[in-house]
Amino acid sequence: MAGPRRGRLAGVTVVVVGAGPVGLTAALLLARRGIGVLVVDRQPAPYAQPRAVHLDDEALRVLQAAGVADAFAAVSRPMAGLRLLDDASRTLAEFPRGDGVHGWPQGSMFSQPDLEAVLLAAVDAEPGIRVRRGVELITLVQQDGPVRLVLRDRATGAEEGAVAAAVLGCDGARSTVRRLIGGWMRDLGPAERWLVADLASPGPLPVWPGVQQVCDPVRPATFMPVAGDRYRAEFRLAAREHPADLDLPRLLDRFGAAGCTVVRTADYAYAARVADRWRDRRVLLCGDAAHLTPPFIGQGLGLGLRDAHQLAWKLAAVLGGADDALLDTHQAERAPHARALVRVAVLLGRLMTGSGTPAAVTRRAVLAGIRRIPALAAFAATSRTPPLRPGPLVRRPRIAPGSPVGALVPQPTVRVAGGVCRLDDVLGPGWAVLTAGGRVPAGWPGKIVRIGQGGVMGQGGVIGGGSVDAPELARWLRGRAVLVRPDRIVAAVGPRPVGGHAGGTPFERTR
Repeated sequence: MAGPRRGRLAGVTVVVVGAGPVGLTAALLLARRGIGVLVVDRQPAPYAQPRAVHLDDEALRVLQAAGVADAFAAVSRPMAGLRLLDDASRTLAEFPRGDGVHGWPQGSMFSQPDLEAVLLAAVDAEPGIRVRRGVELITLVQQDGPVRLVLRDRATGAEEGAVAAAVLGCDGARSTVRRLIGGWMRDLGPAERWLVADLASPGPLPVWPGVQQVCDPVRPATFMPVAGDRYRAEFRLAAREHPADLDLPRLLDRFGAAGCTVVRTADYAYAARVADRWRDRRVLLCGDAAHLTPPFIGQGLGLGLRDAHQLAWKLAAVLGGADDALLDTHQAERAPHARALVRVAVLLGRLMTGSGTPAAVTRRAVLAGIRRIPALAAFAATSRTPPLRPGPLVRRPRIAPGSPVGALVPQPTVRVAGGVCRLDDVLGPGWAVLTAGGRVPAGWPGKIVRIGQGGVMGQGGVIGGGSVDAPELARWLRGRAVLVRPDRIVAAVGPRPVGGHAGGTPFERTR
């Protein structure tokens, strides 16, 4: 019998494996930098059921960079925050969310199919991106040059070769790309089984518009409005419990949702894992292929979007001639950040849902401390994630409490010549230097943007450098200059106007 037919794809620069939100966002970020992209996905159509339901304001800046944040805002809604309840539905603590420092709500709720529709519309409008569905990756081979792949059409069995300058594995928890580069997942905590029920209501339910976490040691539960007429309920399953054993209408009744239509139920195992290997030369991992987290801080999809954002500019720089060593920073920066958030999710999950006397005592002690110390409560309510660790692209001194280096620069609304917009939209795709009067150290790449507190704007806005009017940002800078990477991470802080000196090695231009 004849073997599968073989063909060849021409003109491919980067192959993205996986057409979920992370893969599509990565494709848009690369295409906006002039990189041709082929996206392949083994499924014949997008998955129609909701999975991820929450993004924070840091992740929305990734969607903003991909050009879809405003469209996403139209299909999502701001989240009020997190409320912890006891087993009698009495409020133990509340952590509100509102408008943050990044120009977007600190938390947004959405249905994943709506987000994917927004991303696909943007992809369809981008001539530099091709999407092939029902196509799976079979093999990949790297030598000194490009990556050579074999792809297979799952409907016909036909195989074809592709040559790519790089491959991004955005293909989920059972990642083929991770397997092909010899990676494996390291457990950071025990897996838990939860029943997830997605609901549709004929009318708004009289519930708090945030996430409710029931700290019931027998049956921990989560309930949240999503968007539109959709709601989600989650209930932890015992070790040998079957979902069919649960009286779902009775469980939903505590939230006033017994009359909702159950759109679907799923038995999920919430894992806590991070890959040991994120890169093999020009093959790199993003999203669930690189990490899996419990849902208790709502960072599953956000972590993947951060992976794509912080990788896209580096990969574009390497494809433009920068040293491949720049790609070494992908795992070095992203893996510790992912591990930190996964461990926080595991810890908070134990705190909120742990059973037994020790867990209850710890929960009461922590909540009592939060109620007594306003600063601790404010910290618990923030959407800020940990800063990146120091490294070649993150020049933070060893002892620098409160340093912004490694974290996102705030994004206020700014006034430029000709109008008002968000900061990221005027900085451009490359490096930038923001200064409110501070000296700019020699060797810093990027255009210089002077931040004012009012008065006359620089001519032409920030094209090639100039001025913007942003009083909040000027106060945040405190007279200093900061170096901002293309992914809006603060790479370094200059000296204060009086005293001090600018230490560190000048940054190599990677634009």
